[in-house]
Amino acid sequence: MTRHSGMADALVIGAGVIGLSAAIRLQEAGMRVRVWTAHPPGATTSAVAAALWYPYRAYPADRVAEWARRTYAEFLRLAGNPATSVRLVPGAEVWRHPVEDPPWADAVPDLRRIPPAELPPGFVDGHACTVPVARMGSYLGYLAERFAAGGGRLELRTVRVLARAAQAAPLVVNCSGIGARTLASDPTVTPIRGQIVRVENPGVDRFWLDEDHPDGLTYIVPRGEDCILGGTADAGEWDTTPDPEVARAIVRRCAELEPRLAEARILEHRAGLRPGRPAVRLEAESLPGGARVIHCYGHGGAGVTLSWGCADEVAEAAES
Repeated sequence: MTRHSGMADALVIGAGVIGLSAAIRLQEAGMRVRVWTAHPPGATTSAVAAALWYPYRAYPADRVAEWARRTYAEFLRLAGNPATSVRLVPGAEVWRHPVEDPPWADAVPDLRRIPPAELPPGFVDGHACTVPVARMGSYLGYLAERFAAGGGRLELRTVRVLARAAQAAPLVVNCSGIGARTLASDPTVTPIRGQIVRVENPGVDRFWLDEDHPDGLTYIVPRGEDCILGGTADAGEWDTTPDPEVARAIVRRCAELEPRLAEARILEHRAGLRPGRPAVRLEAESLPGGARVIHCYGHGGAGVTLSWGCADEVAEAAES
């Protein structure tokens, strides 16, 4: 890649988990990298994530499985560093109908089908496994510090036109999440609103995922001293104001799986917008004037789960 005097080699748009991971991989490839973001990492959609490794609402299945496999392997390494806040947590995904093994099954070494006698009442199938979980406030801080330690600069700046970003670097990496709907003029990007309740952990040490609960998506993610309870998957909804009635329903559903949660002290209510898309967009194109852009957005509810796999592919595309 040709270096331009006074310019970065690459400009990443977005400081969520996808943008920061991509920026780090580009640094590791020897590039000078800057990040422009409308919001600091702690105010991005990534900060709201329960951050349970699980490929949720991200497509297509084959590419997602490979990105998830790479990310799982990277999280295993990160779990050995307390500064990352990444932990390995056992748990179960349970179903009210028979299911096949998921397409990402080979990424998780201890995945096993749960015998009927071990399933909670009302469920007929499920899988048990151990997966990474990150406390996102700490994890995003770790990524930002790692990026800065590598010489990177993060600036609060809203980008409305990709060609403007190309004036700052010959390579632009568009990790703008839901913002790609306007920045990339992509109407296929739509919000999938997710609301969570953070509660004091009464002793829960396993995650639970009940994706087909008749009253809505249900999950419990223990993170040590607290638990993230979810959730919702409201396609097309833009409001990020937590709804008190929805919060009460989330707690009720989670308490069906873990009764101790019924009286757990509530610490926080939050809602965020997952960047839904029929397929993750990870591809390069040329911009006017000779610059290139690599688009990396549309990860649905799996930004954390796909982050390092997609970052690897961004770095590979940058060198091609």
